[in-house]
Amino acid sequence: MHKWFIAAALATTGFSAVAEAQAPAAAPLTLERVFATPDLAGPQPRSLKLSPDGTLLTFLRPRPDDKDRLDLWARDTGTGAERMLVDSLRIGTGAELSEAEKMQRERARIGALKGIVAYDWAADGRSLLVPIDGNLYLAGTDGQVRRITDVPGGVLNANVSPRGGFVSYVRDQNVWVQPLGGGAARALTSEGRGLVHFGEAEFVAQEEMHRTDGYWWSPDDRYLAVERFDETPVKVFTRASIGATGTSIYEQRYPAAGTPNVLVDLYVMRADGSGKVKVDLGSDPDIYLARVDWLPDGSALLVQREDRAQTKLDMLRVDPATGAATVLFTETARAKSWINLSDSYRAMADGSLLWRSERDGFAHLWRLKDGRWTQLTRGDWVVTGLVAVDETKGRVYFLANKDDVLEQHLYALDLKRGDITRLTERGWNNSVTADGAAQRFLVTRSNPDQPPQTYLADARGKRLSWINENRVEGTHPYAPYLASHRPVQFGTLKAADGRTDLHWQMVTPVLEPGKRYPVFFQHYGGPGSQGVVRNWKNPLIQHLVSRGWIYFELDNRGSPNRGVAFESAIWHAMGTVEVADQRKGADYLKTLAFVDPARIATYGWSYGGYMSLKMIEADQGVYAAAISGAPVSDWHLYDTHYTERYMGDPRVDGVAYDASRAVIDPRKITTPLLLMHGMADDNVFLDNSTKVAAGLQAADMPFDMMLYPGKTHSAVRDIHVWTTIERFLDQHVGSGPK
Repeated sequence: MHKWFIAAALATTGFSAVAEAQAPAAAPLTLERVFATPDLAGPQPRSLKLSPDGTLLTFLRPRPDDKDRLDLWARDTGTGAERMLVDSLRIGTGAELSEAEKMQRERARIGALKGIVAYDWAADGRSLLVPIDGNLYLAGTDGQVRRITDVPGGVLNANVSPRGGFVSYVRDQNVWVQPLGGGAARALTSEGRGLVHFGEAEFVAQEEMHRTDGYWWSPDDRYLAVERFDETPVKVFTRASIGATGTSIYEQRYPAAGTPNVLVDLYVMRADGSGKVKVDLGSDPDIYLARVDWLPDGSALLVQREDRAQTKLDMLRVDPATGAATVLFTETARAKSWINLSDSYRAMADGSLLWRSERDGFAHLWRLKDGRWTQLTRGDWVVTGLVAVDETKGRVYFLANKDDVLEQHLYALDLKRGDITRLTERGWNNSVTADGAAQRFLVTRSNPDQPPQTYLADARGKRLSWINENRVEGTHPYAPYLASHRPVQFGTLKAADGRTDLHWQMVTPVLEPGKRYPVFFQHYGGPGSQGVVRNWKNPLIQHLVSRGWIYFELDNRGSPNRGVAFESAIWHAMGTVEVADQRKGADYLKTLAFVDPARIATYGWSYGGYMSLKMIEADQGVYAAAISGAPVSDWHLYDTHYTERYMGDPRVDGVAYDASRAVIDPRKITTPLLLMHGMADDNVFLDNSTKVAAGLQAADMPFDMMLYPGKTHSAVRDIHVWTTIERFLDQHVGSGPK
C-alpha cells in the first residue's frame, strides 16, 4: 500500500499571531490553479541519468502546456546546453496501452503520465532505448530515432543488456531478446500463457515489495535470470471496473490475506535461451522472491528468499551453471516485528557484502567479510538508503536522518577510520543518486522555503553546477502566490504511552486576535510513510489555509524512520495505537487559543481513509466531520504481503483481524462522514467502501458518499474530489474564523 495524501509546504521556527497579522495581502491560491498546468512546484526533471561517458545528463521533462506528458531531454554536462532528444508527440503510434502496462503504471503511481515514462542508456553511450505506446525506439544522441519493435499488443519491461549487445523485453508473457545492432528477435521462454508469466514481477512484488523487475542480465551479457510465476493457486476476485459509459468485469487473481500466493520459480539461461537451469529456492513453495542480483563479476547470483511470515530472510548464493544455492546468511526479525525489505546492499570486489540491517533496533549498515559481521554505523537514527561505494578510496555514501529525523542527508563513511561526514546542507531534505564510480552525485533537495532543486555534486558534496535551480521568482509558476504563502510550525508531543515523542506540523492562516479557526486534520497513519518532513509538498495545503483552515498533521507510532520499536507498535494491532496517538494530536489542538475545538475535521486516503473511520468510531464527539477516501475496511480484503507483515495470518490470528475492522459498530459512526472511492480501484477494491456503506445503511446511520467512475486508487488527484470535500466541510464545519 502506498501513501495517497496531501501534506504541508513551508516551515518556520516560530509562531506569532501579532507579527503575522501584519503580513501583506495577496491573491489566494485557487483550487483550479492547484490542479492546472504548469505544475506550481516548477519544472521538475524525472529519471535523471548520466551517459556512460559522463558528457550528457538525460532526463524526462513535462511539456509547458501539459504537465503529464513527458519528453526526453539531454544536457551537456560541460556547457550546460539543453536539447530535446525525443519528442513524444512526434514518435509513437498513439496505440492504447495494454492492460498489463496500465496496471504496471498504476503500481508505480504514474498512471496519469503520458508520452515517455522510462528509458535506458546503451553501454556505448551513443543511443538510448525509449519505450512509447507499447513499442520500442532507439534514439541516438544525434536526434535520430528509429523503431525497433512492431508488436501487436506491445511489449513490457524493456532493457538494454549491460554490455549493450541486446535489447530484451516481455512479449505475450514470455522473455524475448534481440541484438541491439539489428537482427531477429528470439523468444527465450515459450510456456508463458494464461496464468503463467515469465520475466514479470507478480502483483505483490510490484505493489508491496518495491520490486518491478522480473528478469536480470548478468554483467557480461552471457546469462539472464528469469522469474516464472503461476497464478493458478491465487483466489479469483470478480472486480467490476465501473466507468462513465459502461462496466468491465475482471476476473482478477488477487492474493488476499490468508489465501494462496502465486507459485514462484527462478531460472538461469544463456542469452540465446540454451543451458536453462532451475534455481534451488528450497523445499517450501510458500515464499517470496524478494530480490535478485548478480555479483559484479557475474560468477554467481545473490537471491533474497523471504518466508511467508516475513520474519526470516535468507541470502542465497546461486551457481548460474547448476542453479545450486547455498545460504550466505539469514536475517531474522525481532520478536513481534517483521523484516523491512531494502535495496541498500552492495557486493564488494574483495568478496565482502555491505548490508542494511535493523538487528540492533535501528536501520544501519553492516559488513559481512570472511563470515564475520562488523557494524559500520550506529545510533538512534536510521540509514534510509545506500547510494554508492568508492572501493578504491574506501568510502561508502548513504542517506540517513542522523542529524534530524525530519531531514534526509547524504553522508560519507570512511571504512578505515569509521568517520562519518555529512555532505549536504542542513535545513534541506535530500534524495541522491550517483554514477558507478561514486564520483558525481545528482542531488535533489527541497526545504520549506524552496520547491525541489537538482544539482550535480562531486564526491565531497561540493555543488559543481545546477541542473534545475528552480528559484521561485520571475516567471516561476509559484511566484505570483509567494506573498500569500503561509509557513509551517513544527513541534512534538507525547504519544498515548506518555513516553514517545510524536512529530507534528501545522500551517495557519494570518490569525486575527480573539478569533478561533477550524482545523483540517490530515493523517495517513500507516506504516511505510513519513509525512512530517522539512520539505516542499503539495501547494493544495496553501489553498485550504487561504480559505481559513488550520492544517495539522502528526506522524503516529507505526510510521517509519524512527526505529523498530516505534514502527512495530502496530504489530497485530492495526487501528489501535495510531488512533490513540491521533487523539493526542486532537487533544493538543484543543489547548490552543486560536483553534475552535468544535471544528476539527479529519481527512485521510487509503490507510488514512481507514484511519478516519477508526478515529470517529473510537472517539465520538472529538471530530466535527470526517472524510474517508478509498479505505481498507476489512484487512481480510487486502493483499498478503502487506497485510500479513503487520497483522499475521488471519487463519492463525483471526481475533486480531476482527478487532482491526474499520467499523465494528456502525451505530457509533455519529460524526458527519463523507465516504469516497474510485470505482475502478484494483488495489483497494470498491468492496471495501460498499461494505462500510451497507453496514451504515443497515444501522440506519446517515452519511455522504461520492464514487468516481473509471477512477483507480489515485482518484484523490481529481479536482472534483476536493470540490466535494470543500462542499462537505462547508456544510458540516464551516471554513474561516469565528
